[in-house]
Amino acid sequence: MPPGSLVYVGDVTAERTVVDLIDYTWESVEERTISDPTALEEYRDRDSITWINVTGLHETAVIERIGGIFGIHPLVLEDILNTEQRPKLEDYDETIFAILRMVRYDGAGDLVDEQVSLVLGENYVLSFQEQPGDLFDPVRERIRQPKWRARRLNADYLAYALIDALVDGYFVVIEAFGERIEEIDDRILDESDPQVLGLIRSIRRDLIALRKHAWPMREMASALERSEHSLIQPQTRLYLRDVYDHTVQVIDTLETYRDMAAGMLDIYLSSTSNRMNEVMKVLTIIATIFIPLSFIAGVFGMNFRHMPELEWGYGYYGSLLLMAAVAAGMLVYFRRRGWL
Repeated sequence: MPPGSLVYVGDVTAERTVVDLIDYTWESVEERTISDPTALEEYRDRDSITWINVTGLHETAVIERIGGIFGIHPLVLEDILNTEQRPKLEDYDETIFAILRMVRYDGAGDLVDEQVSLVLGENYVLSFQEQPGDLFDPVRERIRQPKWRARRLNADYLAYALIDALVDGYFVVIEAFGERIEEIDDRILDESDPQVLGLIRSIRRDLIALRKHAWPMREMASALERSEHSLIQPQTRLYLRDVYDHTVQVIDTLETYRDMAAGMLDIYLSSTSNRMNEVMKVLTIIATIFIPLSFIAGVFGMNFRHMPELEWGYGYYGSLLLMAAVAAGMLVYFRRRGWL
């Protein structure tokens, strides 16, 4: 298909596309859900700051209509609908377009991630996400606060607040990783449960996936902080630098946990091998003790006619005593050599 063709690439996770709007100034806040995208036209040229959050991307006609109202480039709309993009930043004449990855745990405790696209304009921010539920509730609560000083700032600060909320979500996931790693670390040496190996592999898989998103997030934050676009105000660059520092911290922590997960795998395999060696050592000692006993029993079990011991009244008890003495002597020898 030609460039700019609007085709949704992803899983349909929302029943319908929902458009939520928050419009605020220093003095007032307006919140509403938009049923007809045409109603957004009245907010395009307002002096207030408008945040439009779109949930559900499968209704491409709605996305196209919103893009037409705010003059979004067709290639940007194409990237918004392709939910398999890596985080990136693109500057346009009148807008800045950013793709990020939001990571969080779902109700079942599984790590999920989804693409979040942001379009920053002169007095508005558009955010597009696939699934209901996000990490932006703290931002919404701050906007509702009458004394939130950022309500005096431009839309670039709102974009920063949204990006910062997404980056903070990585810290929540990383903290959960730390708890899982500590739990597994305690179980490695106490038991040889095969489930431990599955847990380690699951952690390594999630860490690799998280690292794959964190590295381009750092590049995106760095590019945004160094951007010379007129939409980014000097006072906002300081906050963007803080976001960049947070992404670096996320990556450093991920690298540490990945090394710890690799170390836990080596420890688990070594522990399992040591347990197997202990079992083999015990079995080898038992077999070694019974080798001379079997020899003795075999000698006296031969069917030669002229064997003096066969006619001895205490021959049976003597053979048992000889076997016991040999076994005891071998155990003493093994003990002195440190094999037991």
